[in-house]
Amino acid sequence: MSTVLERAVINEYGLSRFVLQFRPFVQMNDEQFFDFCQANRDVRIERSKDGEIIIMPPTGANTGERNSEINFQLKLWAKKNKRGKVYDSSTGFILPNAATVSPDASWILKERLEKFTAKQREKFLPLCPDFVVELRSASDSLKDSQEKMREYIENGARLGWLIDPKNKRVHIYRANGEIEVLENPTKVSGEDVLANFELDLTEIW
Repeated sequence: MSTVLERAVINEYGLSRFVLQFRPFVQMNDEQFFDFCQANRDVRIERSKDGEIIIMPPTGANTGERNSEINFQLKLWAKKNKRGKVYDSSTGFILPNAATVSPDASWILKERLEKFTAKQREKFLPLCPDFVVELRSASDSLKDSQEKMREYIENGARLGWLIDPKNKRVHIYRANGEIEVLENPTKVSGEDVLANFELDLTEIW
């Protein structure tokens, strides 16, 4: 399979990701892209709306621990709330704009999931989660992370958090296009999307 390395993203922490441009050599449909990801399970792979294949290496220990804490708190709340399902960073979603993404944490209302069969749920779901979290690692570009959050909102997410541990900031993205930045908060609210949920950020900072 012929591929072209279009660009690599390198900063003071080293290689954070690189992008492969398959077109016009190969155009993978959703099934083929799923199989491609399964055959390369050691890396996290996403696909842009333009068909670029974005490959990211595994995260460092600090980011992995923080991400586990976010998913743990969200899962505890969801088990009590019972209105939706929580998904971790290994879950892929096909957005309406054709991008395939894997938020660090996400939540979807149960009624939106009911239209999918058990077999369909074994692969990437063609929808945008109601709620998404992106946890910025030391090697992540803030600009790229912000663009990703805007893409979620443009494709149907009702609420999104970009959590930046290095600067102790939370960027809140809402469905109406409003963006709010919290400086060193101890908690962040799930608002009306995640009723009565608050993420304890003292465990993240």
